[in-house]
Formats: sequence, C-alpha cells, structure tokens
Amino acid sequence: MSREDIERGGGVKSSGSNNNSNSNRNGYLSTSTYVIEDAEAHYWTSWLVPMFVVANIVVFVVMMYINNCPKHLHTRFEGKCVARFLGRFSFEPLKDNPLFGPSSATLQRFGALEWTKVVHEHQGWRLISCMWLHAGIIHLLANMLSLVFIGIRLEQQFGFVRVGIVYLLSGFGGSVLSSLFIRNNISVGASGALFGLLGAMLSELITNWSIYTNKAAALFTLLVITAINLAIGILPHVDNFAHIGGFLSGFLLGFVLLLRSQYGWQGRRNLPSGGGVKSKLKAYQYALWLVSVALLIVGFTVALVMLFKGENGNDHCHWCHYLSCVPTSRWKCNGNNL
Repeated sequence: MSREDIERGGGVKSSGSNNNSNSNRNGYLSTSTYVIEDAEAHYWTSWLVPMFVVANIVVFVVMMYINNCPKHLHTRFEGKCVARFLGRFSFEPLKDNPLFGPSSATLQRFGALEWTKVVHEHQGWRLISCMWLHAGIIHLLANMLSLVFIGIRLEQQFGFVRVGIVYLLSGFGGSVLSSLFIRNNISVGASGALFGLLGAMLSELITNWSIYTNKAAALFTLLVITAINLAIGILPHVDNFAHIGGFLSGFLLGFVLLLRSQYGWQGRRNLPSGGGVKSKLKAYQYALWLVSVALLIVGFTVALVMLFKGENGNDHCHWCHYLSCVPTSRWKCNGNNL
C-alpha cells in the first residue's frame, strides 16, 4: 500500500496432520479434535458466527464501492486498477495494496486503527471498528474461513452470548495492545478476535480437562497451531501485537466464560441423598476463574490508562518490538517491502 498498512494476519490453520480426526481437508482445526464424555451436553445452533461473517463481507463490499478505484486513480494518474472489469469495485494497484483491496485512505475513512486518531483526536471507536475491516479480499477470505472453522464449533457448544463476548472483547484487547506498541501505521482485521477464540479454546480445554477424551493430543495440536500463527506474525506488515493481545484476552476469558460442570453433575438428581458429585465445579476451576477475572480487570485498566495518556509501550519494553517483526537481510521492519 502507499503507506505501511498492517493486516492482522491470515487464517489460523492447523499443523497439517493427516489425521482426519484432527483436521479437515482445508487444514483448519476440526470440531472433532476432542470429544466430551458427558452425553448430556447441550448443543446450540450457530447463528452469530455466520452473522459475523456476513457483516465482515458486507462491510468489505461497501468499502470497495466507496473506494471507487477508477475514479480516484483517474484524478491522480497513477498506475492501473486491478480487475477493472469490476468497475468501481476494482482493486487498488498491486504496488499500493498487494492483497486486492482498497486504498489506505479508504481504510482510514472507515475506521482503521491509528494511534494518532485514537489518542489525540479522541476516536476511541476505532479500537472496535478496525475489527470489521480488511485490507483486501485475500485477507478477508483467510480470516472468514478461520472464523467459520473455529467460531462455529465454540458457538455450538457454549452459545452465542459467551462466544460473542469472547470474540468482541478479544478483538478489543488486540486493538488496545496494538495501539500501545504501533504508532506510525494503520491496522485492520479480525485476527485479534480470531486469536481470542483460539486462546479461549485452549483455556476451555485446560479448565474442563477432566471431561474430555483425546485431550493430550488436542492440547498439543492447539499449542502447535498457536505457535505457528504467532511465528508468522513476526513477518513485516502483520500486526502480531493484535494477535498477542487477542490471544491473551481470549485465553483469560475462556477460564471465566467457558466453564463446564463436572462429569455426572447433571445426573445427581437421580442418585440417593449424599451420592454423586457434590460440587458443580472443581476447586481449580474456581481458582482459575478468580485469577482470570482479576487479570482481565487489571490488564484492561492499565492498558487503557497507558494508551489514553499517550504512553509508548516500547518505552517500557525495549525488546517487545521483536514480537511483531524481526528484521533480517531480506526485509526491514520499517519499510514497505517484504
């Protein structure tokens, strides 16, 4: 793009195992990675995640309509639009946006995350709006495929309220951390929220450990997926701070919102007095819940205070910039070229 726009990563993919129980043919995490032992578990119909997908697609289409590449390029006499047969929906020249999408100016107009506007122009709404924007059609497809394969499974098991809260708060957490460490570029994408769902899957597995089968294999799979995608985030033009912030938020929210009762709790009514499971949750679940709530409150409070005071996170962590980009002989982290 004309300036160093940051897209929040691509899809969250599995490690590519040939085991059909762990991944589907597209390589994304399957819903059958681990199985609940409790036959009384309730399943919801997923509708919120599909609505999120539709909303992201609609926003992208409207954004491309407003972008109107042929019109503004005609006034600048620079380059040629890509896929010009699409008319005003055609994409920016690849030298400006290699992801087949709108211009930086259009992304900013629609609410891309930019530190200056959030802090000095009091546009805090950009911490939310950037979650619904995508830098291009490739970025959009990768994120929406990930959302379908990760989000639907969670919504079926935990319902739209809890999954919706995890998704939105994780995306918000990713935006806040990104704003603390990235000041000179704009950032868009749903990947912070997607990493939040991935983090919630991991914490949900941990806190509900006793009711699952194949849990060791599932834990290993989730850790590998997380490590691979966070490693991809050190490439230029990928906002890994949004990934990390979203993942940490979702990980803690999973301990708070995605708790399951002990195996046999639902059937205790059929047992004699004094028999069966006496407590709905295990002691360690209560402990994790309390610790996670405390960390979420403290973390969001401190981060928001630092952000709106205009503090730079890099001043407090001099090595943290390596979490988002590691310079090599092939690219520079402050340049436009990979």
